[in-house]
Amino acid sequence: MSGPGRWLVDAARGLVAASRRRSSAFSELWRRSLQLRVVVSTLALGSAVIFVLGMVLQNQITERLLGTKEEAAIAQTRTAVQIAERELAGTNAADPIRDRLNSALNKLTSSSPDQSGAGSAGAFEPVLVNDAPYISPGDVKAAGPYESIPQSLRDFLLSAPNRTVSQIYTVERNNERVTYLIVGVPVAATNTTVQLYMLYPLATEQRTIDVVQSTLVVGGLVLLLLLAGITNLVTRQVVLPVRRAARAAERFADGELGERMVVAGEDDVARLAQSYNEMAASIERQIRQLEDFGQLQRRFTSDVSHELRTPLTTVRMAADVLHASRAQFPAGLARSTELLVDELDRFESLLGDLLEISRLDAGVEELVAEHADLRAIARRAVESVRVIARNAGSEIVLDLPESDDAIAEVESRRVERILRNLLANAIDHGEGKPVELRMVLDDHAVAVTVRDHGVGLRTGEADLVFNRFWRADPSRNRHTGGTGLGLAISLEDARLHGGGLDAWGEPGEGACFRLTLPRTQGEEYEGSPLPLPPADVRPMTHPAPLPISVPEEVYP
Repeated sequence: MSGPGRWLVDAARGLVAASRRRSSAFSELWRRSLQLRVVVSTLALGSAVIFVLGMVLQNQITERLLGTKEEAAIAQTRTAVQIAERELAGTNAADPIRDRLNSALNKLTSSSPDQSGAGSAGAFEPVLVNDAPYISPGDVKAAGPYESIPQSLRDFLLSAPNRTVSQIYTVERNNERVTYLIVGVPVAATNTTVQLYMLYPLATEQRTIDVVQSTLVVGGLVLLLLLAGITNLVTRQVVLPVRRAARAAERFADGELGERMVVAGEDDVARLAQSYNEMAASIERQIRQLEDFGQLQRRFTSDVSHELRTPLTTVRMAADVLHASRAQFPAGLARSTELLVDELDRFESLLGDLLEISRLDAGVEELVAEHADLRAIARRAVESVRVIARNAGSEIVLDLPESDDAIAEVESRRVERILRNLLANAIDHGEGKPVELRMVLDDHAVAVTVRDHGVGLRTGEADLVFNRFWRADPSRNRHTGGTGLGLAISLEDARLHGGGLDAWGEPGEGACFRLTLPRTQGEEYEGSPLPLPPADVRPMTHPAPLPISVPEEVYP
């Protein structure tokens, strides 16, 4: 495309884009502004009412003007008929009819009160016509502007010779269109048929109608402006308190619990502000109580965990001595020492998790991030649960990226703990079936899914699995001996990295947990590289065999 053509196309595209932006901005303003909708709606309805009222008033004024003009014109025409009949009396076939008509026309013109063709109906132009059905058009004799008389009016007057007829008609005069009220009436003359037509110009009435019309238009516009101003003022008085209440509610929701509305007067808005302030005060008291209770609970958990450390260490030392000498004890006592050590391990793990969750709740945990190979972290997590996976009869299938660019800025210890908790949870609920760990990276984020094919989750349980000490089925045997805090700690660790931890599950389809972390700390990502639910989930209405891909690594 040539230069000017491309310029025109670009200009047209720019205009279209600008028009779309303006339309979008107005649409957004229309949806968000109650004041604009009320003002525009009021103006639209007001415009319709003013238009209808203006049309009615204009029609009434026009009909009244023309009616008055017609009555005066008919009365003046009847007076002119008497004059014309006196002038045309005694006319016979031997007399030159055109001369008699011109003489009568001069008499009619000179008989007006101001001698200029003006009377009670205003200025007029008389026309006398010797017209009859048996007279050919070329033989018609007339005095005055005969060509200004419409043929329809002449025919109607000839068909009703005893009636007075009137018609508004526009003719061309000196290259200008002039509107007349034409009144026609038959004139009694001897041995001839004569009609008198009086042409009354309507220029004065037209000017009056134009003035009325312009006055109505200007008055309607002024009325619309006043209506818009009044509507805007009244709406503003209602909308402003609502906007202040919305801003106060937003600030209150953002954590400014001391935010209150100003109470002025005793009207409905003042009662709304007072009710809002009472509600906000009640909510603030309850939030303060919950915060105090939460702080007390966290302090209790932290203090108890710390206080139990010392006796646990003493008991641990004694248990280790007994466990080391268990070969010297009877069988039952030796078994008891082994159970004691196992339960102390669980107790110590529980205390560690309680201390960790209390530090996370207190917000004192700091992320020590470094660039690490996520594949190595995943393999270490798998290795740490390999024993419990073998005891449960489950194999762990790894699907890791082949490229060496699997580096992300994370804290290895926390990410490994997240994966270890997810794998232990999947083994515990997988019913001996394979557990799959898959990792995918893109330019901004890394996603890891841990999938089992066990009992799955019922509807609504995916939102509960991260609650502390929550168990889907308390009666089911556990393989890992978890504390009930693993998933809660994993969720906090993911949030500490700026990422997220999601869960999905269906009965009979198993469960899938997805960890998504940014590759660089502080960088935002739009979405996770892996879908949830996983892509291999078969529709419930079309059962099909589960597709099995060739794993990269299998840990029996």
